[in-house]
Amino acid sequence: MQPHLPTAVTIKPAQEFEAQQSVSKQAWVASPQLASAGARNAGLDALRASLTLLVVMHHTAITYGAIGGWFYREVSTDRSLSSTLLVYFCTVNQAFFMGLFFLLAGYLTPGAVERHGTRRYAIDRFKRLGLPLLFFGWLLGPVTIAMAQTARGHAFADTLVKLLRDGTFENGPLWFAQALLIFACVAMLWLKLTPRLQQLWPGQGEIAPWPSNVAMLGAATVTGAVALVLRVFWPVGVNVWGLQLGYFSSYVVLFAFGCFAARHHWLEFLPADKVRTWWRVALLALPTLPIVYFLGRAVPGLREPVLGYVYAFWEPIVAWGVILKLLWEFQRKFTVLDGLWKSLVRRAYTIFIIHPPVLVAVALAWRGVPTNGLVKFAVTGTVTCALCFIFAGWLLRVPALRKIL
Repeated sequence: MQPHLPTAVTIKPAQEFEAQQSVSKQAWVASPQLASAGARNAGLDALRASLTLLVVMHHTAITYGAIGGWFYREVSTDRSLSSTLLVYFCTVNQAFFMGLFFLLAGYLTPGAVERHGTRRYAIDRFKRLGLPLLFFGWLLGPVTIAMAQTARGHAFADTLVKLLRDGTFENGPLWFAQALLIFACVAMLWLKLTPRLQQLWPGQGEIAPWPSNVAMLGAATVTGAVALVLRVFWPVGVNVWGLQLGYFSSYVVLFAFGCFAARHHWLEFLPADKVRTWWRVALLALPTLPIVYFLGRAVPGLREPVLGYVYAFWEPIVAWGVILKLLWEFQRKFTVLDGLWKSLVRRAYTIFIIHPPVLVAVALAWRGVPTNGLVKFAVTGTVTCALCFIFAGWLLRVPALRKIL
């Protein structure tokens, strides 16, 4: 998952877009709530909140047999059906969900800088990203580690005191806040020091058509190639200052694309033909990785070089299709948010921050109950999402926290 992202998007009416683009209504889908400029995009809000819950489920899957780093692993990754399905679930998630968070963050960055100015935007980023990162790193992270260590017979209080005394800093999932702070700083400097980049701001310049399929394929190819190079130095699973740099190729590309796309409101005006095309491409690509993986079991000599190459290029191909499909479907479905969805959107960032200790606590509470890993995944994930929703609501009643979260 994700840090708080500004959710107000300045949107041009569909008629203006159509006049400037000279395209038929069948060529694109506009967010249904585009009647007034400056309206909140309910679809993007709902998507961001849903991705937050997916982050919780992703970490729950790691708890019960999927691959990945997490505070507490009750079930080791093996060749069982349960573990294999959870591994694939996490692998597909990893291809798109954090990249989509970066895309949304980049999409809202130029407008936020324009509205608030560089100084105010920098202060806001530190408050909304930096403070939660520090809080989690110095306190909530060690608390979660100490909780997880109780499964190994270590006393919670003794472990926590030792971690705090040693100055342990654990960013956990708040690595995203850390990375986004870096990206935001680069974006601010870029916009500040290069006058031409002001053309990237929403409402500046002429509306341009979406990149062609050839351009998007080229971007996916370059993204995969850069990922391969990064993973030579920082293989998947290796952290540098709490960041897995092997995945950052797609993160950088999607954040930068989001910044550029903001000028043209591309995320609101999605070409239907490209959504269909790339969704079909993603569906065709999805089984490729497991096929190569299982072939690698039969021919071990092929597994390491081939699987790594396929994985690097498989990720952006899947990501482009899934991201476009999710943007399309959520904006078509959600015109306004009310009831549970409205509450979930408001609490999403808080849920993201607090879910590690809640998830570990729920998993530990019934770790002695023997049952299938998939069952535990479903129950623990659902209970954790519900508890985090409740706890987030309580925390947001505190005025000081509401200003940050």
